[in-house]
Amino acid sequence: MTTSDALPGWRDYLATLGGADRLLDVLADRNDPLARQEVYRLFFLSLASGFNSAFMDPDLPDFTPSVSNVLNAVGTNPDFIYAGTLIDGGGTYRLSGERGDGLFVLFDFVGGGLYVTEQRGPSVGTLDLDTCTLKDGRFDVLLSAERPAGHEGDWVRLDPRARVISVRQASYDWGEGRDARLAIERLDRPIAPRRLDAAEIARRLALLAAYPERYAAFAMEYVASQRARGFVNRLEHDDWAGRGGLAGQHYYQGVFRLEPGEALILETEVPERVRYWNIQLNDTLWNAIDWINRQCSLNGGQAVLDSDGKFRAVIAMEDPGVPNWLDPGGHAEGSLMLRWLESSSGPEPTLTTTPLHVLGDRLPPDTAHVTPDQRQDALRRRRRGAQLRRRW
Repeated sequence: MTTSDALPGWRDYLATLGGADRLLDVLADRNDPLARQEVYRLFFLSLASGFNSAFMDPDLPDFTPSVSNVLNAVGTNPDFIYAGTLIDGGGTYRLSGERGDGLFVLFDFVGGGLYVTEQRGPSVGTLDLDTCTLKDGRFDVLLSAERPAGHEGDWVRLDPRARVISVRQASYDWGEGRDARLAIERLDRPIAPRRLDAAEIARRLALLAAYPERYAAFAMEYVASQRARGFVNRLEHDDWAGRGGLAGQHYYQGVFRLEPGEALILETEVPERVRYWNIQLNDTLWNAIDWINRQCSLNGGQAVLDSDGKFRAVIAMEDPGVPNWLDPGGHAEGSLMLRWLESSSGPEPTLTTTPLHVLGDRLPPDTAHVTPDQRQDALRRRRRGAQLRRRW
């Protein structure tokens, strides 16, 4: 230790941060200067994201985001506004606010997670706000181990293992309508904020200093595992329920890889009934690509279906002039994820490599052509809509 009171000093924290450097070995080529700098960026991003949770207090909960278009790690979904807070599963809490106009607002009660002070744990309950009583769009829900005698309002049993509440609110039409307004308060203890002592601050800072290695490893190993198992330009089906994803959702995921002069055509049936679906591209570190300025994702409201009812998208480095272009943001390799939520089926998409010069022959003859001016108009609408959402 470098301080007289045996607590960590600045250089001790920096030494812990430096340990994350070992993750360079996860890279396909650790000597690639661009790849190295992108990993360092992820380390700094992890610190920023981690600080959000390092000093949370389950007695004074507050929904705040740990991912966004800026903190875009671990495959942040462009259609979601995320928020979360620490809680004590043995406590009593009140959720209140306005539902808003989005597709849904879902609360996931988790026995852990990727927060700085928590270890990952399973989902131990969910709450769909649309199952609650809404009065003029407002809700008021009690969370506790047992329903209080005489309580006639909405109540949800809180599992004692719950440590985190994660919230997702989804929108197809970015910037249209109102986003949800959420508040949470603990009722079984008085509001009594306290100043942390030196030892407690040091404990949390030590966890924060170790967080970039933990967080970045989770992201980097996700993509590296798919590559190692051969899911390159083909997709695997996964169920992320209990591991940070939503229950009742089909996930198809894999690595896309483009050679010069190539494009990838993704093709899939669309379920007859589906509450929500989207597809998005991420980089090789599982950072979501810049969805405000690039059309790197499409959802069920944005996508254009072909006359046969199928969804076809083209992944290409340059704009191929089709409505469903997925822009990889200069990345010839990255990760891809498609989600079907609460759907009547879970169609499996296919990926087909094709030379760019014959792309038109591989798509339906009635595929629309998008001009450069039309693409610019679409990107401007996308930018405006994304900025109008409350992201932090």
